[in-house]
Amino acid sequence: MKESMARRLGLVGGILIAAVAVWLTTKNHVVFGAETTGVITGTVSSAEKGPEAGVWVIAETDDLPTKFRKIVVTNDQGKFLLPEMPKANYKVWARGYGLLDSKAIMSTLGQDLKLTSVVAKDPRQAAQIYPASYWFSLLELPKESEFPGTGPTGNGINPQFKTRTEFVDNLKACVRCHQVGTKWTREIPEGEGDTTLAAWDHRTRRGQRGAEMSGFMSKFGRQRGLQMFASWSDRIAAGEVPPAPPRPQRMERNVVLTEWEWTDTMGKIHDEVSTDKRNPRLNANGPIYGTNIANDFLAVLDPATNSTKMLPIPARVDRSTMPASYSQTYDNPSRLTTLNRFNPVDPHNPMLDSQGRVWYTAHVRNAADQPAWCKEGSDNKYAQYFPLRRTGRNTGYYDPKTGKFTMIDTCFATHHLQFANDPDQTLYFGNPGGTVFGWLNTKMYDQTGDEKASQGWCPTVVDTNGDGKITKPWNEPKTHGGGNEEDTVTVTYDNFDPKLDTRVVVGAYGIIVSPLDGSVWGTSEAFPGSIIRFTMGKNPPETCVSEVFQVPSEPWALDMTSGGGGFRPRGIDVDKNGVIWTALSGSNHLASFDRSKCKMLGGPESYLGRQCKEGWSFYPMPAPTFKGTSYRSESNYYNWVDQFNTLGLGENIPIANGTGSDSLLALMPKTGQWVVMRVPYPIGGFHSRGMDGRIDDPKAGWKGRGVYASNGADTVWHAEDGLHIGKDGSITSASKPILVKFQIRPDPLAK
Repeated sequence: MKESMARRLGLVGGILIAAVAVWLTTKNHVVFGAETTGVITGTVSSAEKGPEAGVWVIAETDDLPTKFRKIVVTNDQGKFLLPEMPKANYKVWARGYGLLDSKAIMSTLGQDLKLTSVVAKDPRQAAQIYPASYWFSLLELPKESEFPGTGPTGNGINPQFKTRTEFVDNLKACVRCHQVGTKWTREIPEGEGDTTLAAWDHRTRRGQRGAEMSGFMSKFGRQRGLQMFASWSDRIAAGEVPPAPPRPQRMERNVVLTEWEWTDTMGKIHDEVSTDKRNPRLNANGPIYGTNIANDFLAVLDPATNSTKMLPIPARVDRSTMPASYSQTYDNPSRLTTLNRFNPVDPHNPMLDSQGRVWYTAHVRNAADQPAWCKEGSDNKYAQYFPLRRTGRNTGYYDPKTGKFTMIDTCFATHHLQFANDPDQTLYFGNPGGTVFGWLNTKMYDQTGDEKASQGWCPTVVDTNGDGKITKPWNEPKTHGGGNEEDTVTVTYDNFDPKLDTRVVVGAYGIIVSPLDGSVWGTSEAFPGSIIRFTMGKNPPETCVSEVFQVPSEPWALDMTSGGGGFRPRGIDVDKNGVIWTALSGSNHLASFDRSKCKMLGGPESYLGRQCKEGWSFYPMPAPTFKGTSYRSESNYYNWVDQFNTLGLGENIPIANGTGSDSLLALMPKTGQWVVMRVPYPIGGFHSRGMDGRIDDPKAGWKGRGVYASNGADTVWHAEDGLHIGKDGSITSASKPILVKFQIRPDPLAK
């Protein structure tokens, strides 16, 4: 009896296939030098149309210590120039919307090539290389008139969803872990289920994210949600195709991409860092660091030698006593197994300090083993003010100069982290499920090694009584729901007293520190989402104050050309002027918030965040909309502001991750123009998280600077190469985590 692909893979949506090799070794081939002065030139044309403008040219080699690619775009005459190429043998081909990939030509440096493409015979053939978000746009949402939902005995939609916007908010959570719309997600492999609906029911229950995916599906109203996705797959199987994306235009044709494979395994590089966010000249020409969240490694990629290595991140306790975050992996190339303890450290979000050390968040112990000095009864002033019973991730750093890891315990849970530009080199931490802002005085820690004395935290309390300070007792919240960063949390208050201040439960997924006043900002995703401002004051914890600003959405939406307003802030950053930028991953806007524009702050209802609409500005992103609606199908995992012109578009340029479309999207704020920097190969291979930019040589023009971002999908094998299943049942993947460097040169032929 033929075994189904689903059974053999244990899939869909969550399996991370990972190996535990510490050092990535050179492949069995001749290794060329790292010289990067060579070029390859040529033209791309088709018999039908002649020279093809706005087409990508991809050069790939296995001759270097890790797989290397360079990608450029043709000019108006179909000409191209691949710059800064290491000496190697390259496979070169062209890819463009409306075309089939050209036949690959083997080339060495200095050659002038003629690549010939063929125009796709029909829209379906052309659409095979469209980004996932375009395929995702074919999904048919329930009608606006069907809300509020009436449950299983009515229209099948969860009554929790009062509006279609809330329904879409739940839908966009799916894109957080993988691109919905890749071939692996939109199609149903043979043998996966008796019906498409049964296949979708099965695929959303399995893999290491099975419980989470199943929860989101049930939240729609399970049968209604399954019918929606099954109809999507059935219509695609019957020949329905999405709208065609535009080819790169204007500035987009000047983009140069350099790709490296991080690892020789299928791990998950969650984030990367190349420099100190406050000083883009730090670590010039040095390694790029990434957290391999699936394997408990710090990934190190040296762009000078095109080589990589993986360093195991330690814990303070026996790892076998710690629970794993991802339970499924390979312990043998020929079969899947479930391991009880695989990545208990669970590293996240690296960040370089002014000394070039790589800080990160990770578990150093079991979350429940909270030190006594964190809890009630301690002499610690922060524990006396707001005791903490347990934590999540903690923190630590790797010092490249010594090759050693330092682990630091924290009373509070950590997630993202950002340095302040202050004498203490304060490191602030966000946590989406947390109730406090926490920090570490790294200068004090370096001097004393005292982790207890060097850290502090404050609950998020809003000055609702308007006396300019926070005093106890305060209105204490009750929370209902939650469980992970995407869950809906309902907060209620018993006998709310406007004469008291109010503690709020907002958490901080993203986090950033303003360069103007040192205020700390975070994002809360609970629908419709908010940003929160935190100031420590001169005598924390008593002087800590928080402010909440809800994203204007239903029922108090602004006119933002999206189905009910903006919603779901996730990433957050700040420009040199102190303006906050956040990617609204639900409504697919890039939004700015300028607190200096607020006409009124505070008041009895300020804890709800419904204040200062006038501080917000919204920029809808270029993306297709779901069929028959104004809701865009793209989602944005995070965003970043290029304060120092590391990309070449100017200072203070906000950039968002095109999480569902293999891209970074840069906004020119003065004109509202978008620059879409697409990663065309491998399709589905660039599901990015964070990013940063570095200046290696300020005198070298475009060649001395660039922005880096990494693939961070849970499912790297969803990329176009996918999984290869051998006759013996062995499973391998040609798709690996990649690091991409983005550069913009003066014109498409600049050397």
